Amino acid sequence: MSHQPKLFLGSEFDQGKEDFSLFHILPVPYEESVSYGGGTSRGPAAILDASDQLEAYDGTGFPGEEGFYTHAPVDCQGGQPLVFPRITEAVQRILSYPHPGLKYGGKKHTPETPLQSIFRKIPIVLGGEHSITFPVIQAFANVFGAQNIGVVQFDAHADLHEAYDGNPYSHASVMYRINQDLNIPIYQLGIRALGPDEIFYRTTHGIPGIDGPELGMNNITECRLPEDFPPLVFITFDVDGLDPAIMPSTGTPVPGGIGWYQALGLLNSVAKQRRIIGFDVVELAPIANLHAPDYLAAELTHKLMGIIARSTLSNPDWSTP
Repeated sequence: MSHQPKLFLGSEFDQGKEDFSLFHILPVPYEESVSYGGGTSRGPAAILDASDQLEAYDGTGFPGEEGFYTHAPVDCQGGQPLVFPRITEAVQRILSYPHPGLKYGGKKHTPETPLQSIFRKIPIVLGGEHSITFPVIQAFANVFGAQNIGVVQFDAHADLHEAYDGNPYSHASVMYRINQDLNIPIYQLGIRALGPDEIFYRTTHGIPGIDGPELGMNNITECRLPEDFPPLVFITFDVDGLDPAIMPSTGTPVPGGIGWYQALGLLNSVAKQRRIIGFDVVELAPIANLHAPDYLAAELTHKLMGIIARSTLSNPDWSTP
């Protein structure tokens, strides 16, 4: 007997209509290449469960008024060659047609061009290990064109190994695949664990960003994307980018990470500069009877939805970001 999937913030909002919901939540419980602590396959369900404890008000507004549509989890059985195409197909379907209107704050706008329209649905991917970001970005490149997309990465690790443990599609190689194979620029925030090959790649390819030590020691809450960074931005948020004091539930909790309000400041800073077209939250590995990290990941997801909705309203013309 079939049943409805667990809903994001289902305690406050019913399942929205697929056609009319701005935010589309896609659970992807994929775990195949984790190299230390495991459990990321349980991350999506933990975020959805914790979301029931959130309030509808995100501190500024009510993102759920735009509609939450929670999809059934992607089938992650069968290994990477089978799973990655399923992820791409699922995300591309979400992006397949424009959202009919934005009512956040009581306003509506009319789309002008397919590329700059603010009405496409916003895919929100809940992982799962970080390798899933590669097939997600493939879908965005198919819809918007790779030349129009940049990826802003929150992470403790650069994930720029050409292959890790012999696997070119490892979670530790995801940003290499996105940058090298898809030719999509990346901007990194919070990095503080690097291999020699990653240092060489970042230097020779001029990968911009602000690393963890500089962020932490200077309490930086804003960033400046390069002038030539693409107009459309996808945010990939590996929760190990946060400090283990607030996010211990992850496979490799590296000390010296980003704080809560610092993360929100950086996210708001990105939203003021570019149009955010989607995001993921990955690498949550729930710990039994430790609810705070699960709640944090759900709250982060909700907060970022609000940031996207408000920035879209305040920047109705994204043709000149």
